[in-house]
Amino acid sequence: MGKSIAIFNQKGGVGKTTTNINLAACLALKGQEVLLLDIDPQGNTTSGLGISKRDLSDTMYDVLMRDDYDPHDAVRHTMVKNMDIVPASVELAGAEVEMVRLEGRDRRLKNALDKIRADYDYIFIDCPPSLGLLTINSLTAVDSVLIPIQCEFYALEGVSQLMSTISLVKKSMNKGLTIQGVILSMFDGRTNLSIQVVEEVKKYFREKVYSTVIPRNVRLAEAPGYGLPIVEYDPRSAGARAYMQFADEFLEQERHRK
Repeated sequence: MGKSIAIFNQKGGVGKTTTNINLAACLALKGQEVLLLDIDPQGNTTSGLGISKRDLSDTMYDVLMRDDYDPHDAVRHTMVKNMDIVPASVELAGAEVEMVRLEGRDRRLKNALDKIRADYDYIFIDCPPSLGLLTINSLTAVDSVLIPIQCEFYALEGVSQLMSTISLVKKSMNKGLTIQGVILSMFDGRTNLSIQVVEEVKKYFREKVYSTVIPRNVRLAEAPGYGLPIVEYDPRSAGARAYMQFADEFLEQERHRK
């Protein structure tokens, strides 16, 4: 039975999509069967893997909105072996409003995920940077939450609200929900600010912070424009090396958890 993980931070621009695509790609290259669910109406994971959102038939919208829908019909293979995606379409932007009238609206993703979970080792969900129904569906459906935090001045702004949201979902809808870990991104070792942010985040989250830190890297920023994960775009770049190291650390921790 595959493990499902929401990549979530309600603060925008912290590297959720970058982490979603690149951690998944690295795990796939290491032989893990991985599925990405793009539940963010912006669809950046979808476009970041070179998929045109306008040319899609079955998408995340169908998974959430159609009763008795088989989520396997929305799965697409990517250019990375062992890595699939359920893409987002422009229709997903209206799903949050439409879901309000549906029965069991906060568990629709969980019901769909249960039908497909056994096919994969890991399922990653790219959540929107908001606390609406799409995010609640994600947090209700998953086993754990992976929190990306950018090494910038306002890094910890909103973290208490984020943790309150996770606690609320755990209390009322998903008692087994845990924190998978915290990954720091956009790190620049030449600045005192980045170093201070790392120290602050480690004080707050303690052992939940991964020792791997993702550096600020031009090639990493360029890769989505070519529809490729960094390990395909420039496998020798600092960004690719960091995500491969992160994947190793992620798997090592998973082995200890079992």
